[in-house]
Amino acid sequence: MKKSAVITLAIAGFMLSFASQAKDATHFKPTATIQQIMSSIVDPNIDFVWNSVATISTKSGVEEKSPHTDEEWAEVKKHALTVLEASNLLIIDGRKVAEEGANTSSAGSTELKSTDIQKLIKTHKSEFNQRALGLHDAMQLVVNAIDKKDTEELIRTGGLVDQACENCHLQFWYPIHKSK
Repeated sequence: MKKSAVITLAIAGFMLSFASQAKDATHFKPTATIQQIMSSIVDPNIDFVWNSVATISTKSGVEEKSPHTDEEWAEVKKHALTVLEASNLLIIDGRKVAEEGANTSSAGSTELKSTDIQKLIKTHKSEFNQRALGLHDAMQLVVNAIDKKDTEELIRTGGLVDQACENCHLQFWYPIHKSK
């Protein structure tokens, strides 16, 4: 009986130690703000994805632009995966919206102040997380289209990404536009 109690205690101690290590391994230290993630990671990478397919009209005619070679598709995928994973960064607890006093509005825009956005996210954290996961899901569809080298599907899913972004912005960045 004593032997099984000692073994049980040893196993329990091991499990507690492992659980503690696992908890430490998932502790994040958010440094960049949401605004910085958007401007330095999401925007330039999604622009690359969106701009990889285009119809350009000029005086001399219409030019269709899209990835053709394996290397071109791989480059588009690299940018898409960056946005896909950046969506996970957005939901890390403790991340600030913007640096103190930072302007969160575009020129002539009526976006909320960062402190107001932060309050909205804190009050509706689960909805914010769902919006970020919506971006993640849309980006996964983009990656799937890239893997299939399907230009039409890339265009369609790129539109889903735009809608996922706009849904979040309408709720948290400029909700005053909802009623207009």
